[in-house]
Amino acid sequence: MLSLDFLDDVPQMNKQQLCYQVLNFRMIVSSALMIWKGLMVITGSESPIVVLLSGSMEPAFHRGDLLFLTNRVEDPIQVGETAVLRIEGRRILIVHRVLKIHEKQISCIGIGTILMNDYPKFKYEVLFLLGLFVMVHRE
Repeated sequence: MLSLDFLDDVPQMNKQQLCYQVLNFRMIVSSALMIWKGLMVITGSESPIVVLLSGSMEPAFHRGDLLFLTNRVEDPIQVGETAVLRIEGRRILIVHRVLKIHEKQISCIGIGTILMNDYPKFKYEVLFLLGLFVMVHRE
């Protein structure tokens, strides 16, 4: 649980101490922003560090792992690399391993992951249909 005991000391501080604490806090926040913007410039990526939200990349990456991204246009994508996709209108990045390189551009890459994350009912419907298929299918 979040403890706000440090706020009890605020009325006892004089103006100089309070001003020092506010300036200290602003320096910490501005330092973090400068580091983030510096990483953006160095890596060429608008999100240089992302958190993996699902376990779909296991065993290489686990849910909650931090990924350090670069965006070097001169390096072509190779099979076996990890690619991060941004779909217009979506805030969440999609992380996939490159299995095959196609010459034709496909606009629905990752749509299954998006649908299952955004619409939990769709996920359960797919699982129900797969379970029904397994039970009905004879071989």
